[in-house]
Amino acid sequence: MAQLEVEGNVFEVDGDGFLTDPAVWNDDVAKLFAKADGIEDLSEKHWAVVRIIRKNFEEKGNAPMIRTICQETGLKLREIYELFPLGPARGACRVAGLPKPDGCV
Repeated sequence: MAQLEVEGNVFEVDGDGFLTDPAVWNDDVAKLFAKADGIEDLSEKHWAVVRIIRKNFEEKGNAPMIRTICQETGLKLREIYELFPLGPARGACRVAGLPKPDGCV
C-alpha cells in the first residue's frame, strides 16, 4: 500500500494518491491533500465543491457528476479547473477524501 506524507502526517493511499479509507477524512485532511496538490488555501468556493462531493459520496457511495457540481455551486467547469488544477475528478475528489472515481484516468 502506498503512503502520502504531508507536513508530517502519513496517509494510506492507492497508487494514484487517493485515500484508501474515506472515513479518515476531515477538514484538516482536506487542507493537507490540497497542499500536496499545490493549493495553499481552500476558499469558500473550494469548500462548496468539496462539501457537494462529500455529501453525494455519503448519500450515494460515489462522486457526483461534474454537471451536478456546477449546478449546485453555480460555478462553471472552467472555474472548477481553476480551483482544482488537477480537475474535478483527480483534484477535487482527492481533496474531498474519496476513492479514485470510476472513469478517472
